[in-house]
Amino acid sequence: MKDWAFTTTVEEMEAATNSLLETAQKVGADTWQKRVKDQTPHCGFGESGTCCRICSMGPCRITKKAPRGICGCDVHGIVARNYLRFTAGGAATHSDHGREIMHTLHQTKEGGNYQVKDPEKLIRIAKEWGVETEGKDIYDLAHEMAEIGLLEYGKPFGTQRFLKRAPEHTQKLWHDADIEPRAIDREVSQSLHMTHMGCSSLPEALIRQALRAGLSDGWGGSMMGTEFSDVMFGTPKPVDTTANIGVMEKDNVNIVVHGHDPSLSEMIVYYANDPEMIAYAKSLGAKGITVSGVCCTSNEVAMRHGIPMAGNFLNQENVVLTGACEAIVVDVQCIFPALGPLSKCFHTKFITTSPIARMPDSEFIQFHAETAGENAKAIVKMAIENFTNRKTELVNIPDQVQKARVGYSVEAIKKVLDGVANSQVDEFGTTKPLIECVHAGVLRGAVAMVGCNNPKIRPDTAHIALMKKMLENDILLIVSGCSAQAAAKAGLMDPEQAKEYCGAGLKRVCELAGIPPVLHMGSCVDISRMMILASDISKDWGIPISQVPVVGCAPEWMSEKAVSIGNYVVATGIETFLGVDPYTKGSEEVTQLLQGDHGINEWVEAKFVVDTDIERLGDKMIACIEAKRAALGI
Repeated sequence: MKDWAFTTTVEEMEAATNSLLETAQKVGADTWQKRVKDQTPHCGFGESGTCCRICSMGPCRITKKAPRGICGCDVHGIVARNYLRFTAGGAATHSDHGREIMHTLHQTKEGGNYQVKDPEKLIRIAKEWGVETEGKDIYDLAHEMAEIGLLEYGKPFGTQRFLKRAPEHTQKLWHDADIEPRAIDREVSQSLHMTHMGCSSLPEALIRQALRAGLSDGWGGSMMGTEFSDVMFGTPKPVDTTANIGVMEKDNVNIVVHGHDPSLSEMIVYYANDPEMIAYAKSLGAKGITVSGVCCTSNEVAMRHGIPMAGNFLNQENVVLTGACEAIVVDVQCIFPALGPLSKCFHTKFITTSPIARMPDSEFIQFHAETAGENAKAIVKMAIENFTNRKTELVNIPDQVQKARVGYSVEAIKKVLDGVANSQVDEFGTTKPLIECVHAGVLRGAVAMVGCNNPKIRPDTAHIALMKKMLENDILLIVSGCSAQAAAKAGLMDPEQAKEYCGAGLKRVCELAGIPPVLHMGSCVDISRMMILASDISKDWGIPISQVPVVGCAPEWMSEKAVSIGNYVVATGIETFLGVDPYTKGSEEVTQLLQGDHGINEWVEAKFVVDTDIERLGDKMIACIEAKRAALGI
């Protein structure tokens, strides 16, 4: 039986992984741990950002002997171009997620696969966008809003609609710095144009466009992805679930959902709970059906349905290595192509569902909004029928499970805080109780911790160590993505266990509010929720976002999306701390633009802080929060 009195340490998680790697050796499976060794050492030119391959005259590598590429571009221009291209890739990816959500919204109908589950939020956003709502059928309004939202990707004039949510001070900074995003696709396209051979090589211009492209994601595509997912699937409220590899059940059909788009996973969850499907599973010898998740698809269904979280990015192979995974069903982003050959070493079905993420050695079932129910039912049935193909001698599910309370949307956070303060809850809630706690010093501030795992850092150690360091210093954590799952796996989202890591002030707040000290805000795209929360705090407090005692942190980031996120978080006015270098150290000029007191700090009142020593990084975060408090005189 699980002893719920103890959190799970990184060492215990590693021991569980090692037991699974023994199974991998037995069946001759390849794993990321081996591939990391095969790829070490990494290319020094790539890590410093000093390699250019955007034309076929090269590739060019910058050295003391060869300080310029063949076209004459110097190291500063090359590093800045690479940084912008990285950002554009991430902005395109997250924003395309949002585009898919808008297309799905257009398919909603009464009694259909997808319906409007939060009509109040739809009406609120419609009024915000100046759309008439009186007397309209809710689905007519949904379709109208979907079309307007899709135009945000390619409209020829103006700037993005959601920018008006930011405080006026922030909007003015964006305008004065000439980084207000226009149409989302235009910013991605212009980024690629600017970095084409023979175009921009001036670092300042390239970095400005990186901020603009990032903002087009955070305050555009990602924000639409978050807001309209809430409209269709429900705005998250606190819900209790479980986390870590032990959520998989050896006597059940195990279906693992992985990726980022909730449109697919919502339907998988629905049909896995269908009495007909459960009866079918029992007829083949299983006791039931367990759906669990990996990465942000997991976060999406966890915060709306309490679906357990099996793990984060670097755990995706582990679920197959248990030998108890009937199907791993993926949509888009952060999916290892290695899952194909790995699954062939077991009985697992590796099912891809999107033309955006086609992979070898997978079974492709293209998922369409129009046929979502049919597609999902077929996938669940395939998993059930695969249960009888298990090799029982390979089944090994480590006994690691933690309780977690998840689902803290902005709306949920405001409701919880208002309830504690016994204040009059208005239609939209308020952040004033949180501000009062920070102003009084009961809470010193907050950290928005996000991002991936990265093999360059011992997995989850940076997330968990930094979280514990913040908690003991009375700093609240709001988290998303793989960082959220790191916390959940360790037990830091269990309100009872986690409060023991807190300082006296934070512990008291958690007890009064009935919350864990690490608040789960959702998936990667839901970092846009954090921007809304920061904006609301700024407005309620009457100070710029940059003065609020809050910082951002991505200690183990690895993807292009993370660079886009970093750009829109810092451009929003939130000092952002990174534990992995963003491939810019090859240029002092670019490094100063991003991390110095001049450059972006003068444009948006915030900058990046990079330190690969996690202990030092934590000290710098605390110092930054305390400096903001001192500047406010609190």
